[in-house]
Amino acid sequence: MMSPSWHYPRIIAHRCGGALAPENSLAGLAVAARLGIRAVEFDVMLSADAVPVLIHDETLERTSNGQGRVADWPYERLRRLDVGRHHHRAFAGERLADLHQALIHCQALGLAANIEIKPAAGHERQTGRVVAEWVSAFQRECAAAGSQTVPLLFSSFSEEALEAARLAADAGAGAGDAPARALLCEEIPADWQTRLQRLDCRYLHGDAHRLQAGRLAEIQAAGVALACYTVNDPVQAEQLFAAGVTAIFSDRIDLFAATA
Repeated sequence: MMSPSWHYPRIIAHRCGGALAPENSLAGLAVAARLGIRAVEFDVMLSADAVPVLIHDETLERTSNGQGRVADWPYERLRRLDVGRHHHRAFAGERLADLHQALIHCQALGLAANIEIKPAAGHERQTGRVVAEWVSAFQRECAAAGSQTVPLLFSSFSEEALEAARLAADAGAGAGDAPARALLCEEIPADWQTRLQRLDCRYLHGDAHRLQAGRLAEIQAAGVALACYTVNDPVQAEQLFAAGVTAIFSDRIDLFAATA
């Protein structure tokens, strides 16, 4: 059963297109939409000149043809990197995207977006603030065009980034329009309720493989929605849903296309 406070689909494509496309890419968004997936998650980090770009690692080597730290590269250099060829030659030439490009694509494709704020070390507050400011600007663009923004959600392992995002989003869009926030935890801590209250977060996101039955019961009793990562087995997904988990992140979105 879906939590009454959860306003997003229950199947969320991990890093845009899961394993079917280069991670954190615009191509991944297109793949997810083509499969009928209605929500995506992607990671956002700042360039050297504070442009939020879609990437998971603090370094470039694993997912692009660049080398070094993301935080050391200006956006004009980052945007020329090939982030597709490492996945498959069919995606060669796919460029590293910025947050605004991703939001435009999500809007056009009707995809709800979970924006994971992924700060490089030492950039927690700046990343949370800048990401929220860019999202607020996008919301204003949509409002000026007379269109309703697709559902948006902030999440992060960094409590500093979430706090900075809250302050910036509330100032930029108004508290009523700011995206909801989720605290990401590898393992849900005993003081999860205190943390949610302090950060004014509505949701929890946690590792499905570290989820404890007793903790899940607490979360259910409190009426808090819990989304779990990374679930690639439909049988495991159904077990989690039956146990009370609200949503899952998956790399194998092809296996969930019929139920998304």
